[in-house]
Amino acid sequence: MIRTSANTRIHRSAPHVFGFVVDDFVSNYPRWSPEVKSLKPLTEGPLRPGWRARQVRIDQGRRTTTDFEVITLQPESQVAFRGVKDPYYIEFNIAHIDPQTSELTFTFELGQLGLAFRPFEKLIKHAVQTGVDRVARNLKTLVEAETARHPNST
Repeated sequence: MIRTSANTRIHRSAPHVFGFVVDDFVSNYPRWSPEVKSLKPLTEGPLRPGWRARQVRIDQGRRTTTDFEVITLQPESQVAFRGVKDPYYIEFNIAHIDPQTSELTFTFELGQLGLAFRPFEKLIKHAVQTGVDRVARNLKTLVEAETARHPNST
């Protein structure tokens, strides 16, 4: 199993960050993760446990189609997804630092690698960590550029 994470401080309130990640997930996910070429909700309505979607991604030149579902959703603080058939887990944790600042922790886990991929585990982990760092950086940039500061901030 490969597990990586990245933390970033975002100069916006936890509700702003959560709204960007969760409330506007369908429109924003392909923006913070440009490897996502297509995202189609399979469940109507807002994200909630059991909500599903199908994504088409191109990672390192490799095209994959996977279905995933929301397994955890804690208002303003956490959302987690897992692959329906594929062994991956994704989690976003949003911690309140002060009224204008949050800390986002993005975690990605890739399940057991097949025997053919084990010799490349270090390379795979490096590629996954690079992607996780990029997602955290992209989220910070997008949230800070596109959401308003708290009214009492300077």
